[in-house]
Amino acid sequence: MITLPAFRQFLDILEEGILFLDQQRQVVAVNEAASRMLGQNHDNILNKLCPSLFQGTSCARSCEKRGYCTLMKNAMQGKKVQDLVVQRPDGALIPLRMWAMVLHSDDQREYCAVVLRDRTHEVQLEEAVSDRLRLGGLVGHSAVMQDLFRQILRAAASEASILVTGESGTGKELVARALHENSSRAKGPYVRVHCAAFPEQLLEGELFGHARGAFTGASVAREGRFEAAHGGTLLLDEIGEVPLSVQVKLLRVLQEREIERLGENQARKVDVRIIAATHRDLPAMVGSGEFRADLYYRLRVLPLHVPALRERPDDIPLLAGAMLANMLARHPGRDIQLSGEALDALGAYGWPGNVRELVNALEYAMVHVDGTTILARHLPPEIREAGHQAAGLPVAAAPVQALVQRYYRAPVRQEGQEKEILLHALKETGGNKAAAAEKLGMSRTTLWKKLKQYGIDKLAQ
Repeated sequence: MITLPAFRQFLDILEEGILFLDQQRQVVAVNEAASRMLGQNHDNILNKLCPSLFQGTSCARSCEKRGYCTLMKNAMQGKKVQDLVVQRPDGALIPLRMWAMVLHSDDQREYCAVVLRDRTHEVQLEEAVSDRLRLGGLVGHSAVMQDLFRQILRAAASEASILVTGESGTGKELVARALHENSSRAKGPYVRVHCAAFPEQLLEGELFGHARGAFTGASVAREGRFEAAHGGTLLLDEIGEVPLSVQVKLLRVLQEREIERLGENQARKVDVRIIAATHRDLPAMVGSGEFRADLYYRLRVLPLHVPALRERPDDIPLLAGAMLANMLARHPGRDIQLSGEALDALGAYGWPGNVRELVNALEYAMVHVDGTTILARHLPPEIREAGHQAAGLPVAAAPVQALVQRYYRAPVRQEGQEKEILLHALKETGGNKAAAAEKLGMSRTTLWKKLKQYGIDKLAQ
């Protein structure tokens, strides 16, 4: 039988805060996590009415109005989770997620266990993602890209192996770089191995290194990519092309965190975070025996999928603007912009080559443009054809998106440009702040702050 001191010790090691309430909504027990979240010591919380701990919140107002614990009532009806922001005695605001469990004692009395989870990190992460149109080299404000940004930042905080999947040309290598740059290993080396670029007999030496005389021509010892990435991140690009003989050795590295150079018997410890990337269907390859199941599951501890460009057409103007800005930076003195009809054609095309094909299309247009504006006729033939077929049906060239594209061309975000974008977004949405924020790919809070900054908040409804 568990003793009371042991039970209290168990409660105190939990990351979630726990409050036990009696039928009068009085706190009869509390753990250390709850005390820390509420900014009050154990004795100050005990015997207090629950609403007094959450003053000013909708939960407390509801309890005071109804005279019973609405959280407990909701728990009985299956509605368990509630998010709120609590102001602690020191004035600090803390976002909490609350839910309740109804407990029955031996004497048939009902008690309520209120569980608290600190959402500070989660909210910071959401705000960091919703306020940005870029993450490293990745660009996008669509829902799928914002979700990918969020997943990348979460995964970057871990040391687990990551498998990045997606079609060719979607930007899997950019995802790997963003993972590295936002991790604790950002100051360490970032090393990429394109596994498909080496024949089987050379790939092993490239990954693990070799001793002098290990094979004909090995006149000096050489470290491999694993050793070069020590203390940092190693990207195994196109992992699906690695032969089975090398897969066995990769599995050993993942398990033992050590390598052996070719021609040596000495094990060398390596501290490397592994990211693997592929456009191939690894589960199907596992089923056919082309890829080891144990290696697959070792690599995909944290899976990330990069969406195809056709799955996020709203990002095309933003991407095209960012790419055009990069190209113009290499050609000082040129001033070129995309026309609305060119954006229509880009939005109507299916992009089998994804983002890489978009880069090539803009390079093509840069060569063929005969003025300062890229028109549909300056784009590759297959894209022009898609534009003709979709004539009269604009896909991704809404004025606000064209403005965002132009906004990205500027080396520095200037206030006049930003104000212009905000005004157009409000005009397009009839002054609806929530809809304007969604169009611009930012949170409502950020939009409200920017509107106030430029003195145009009165335009929003």
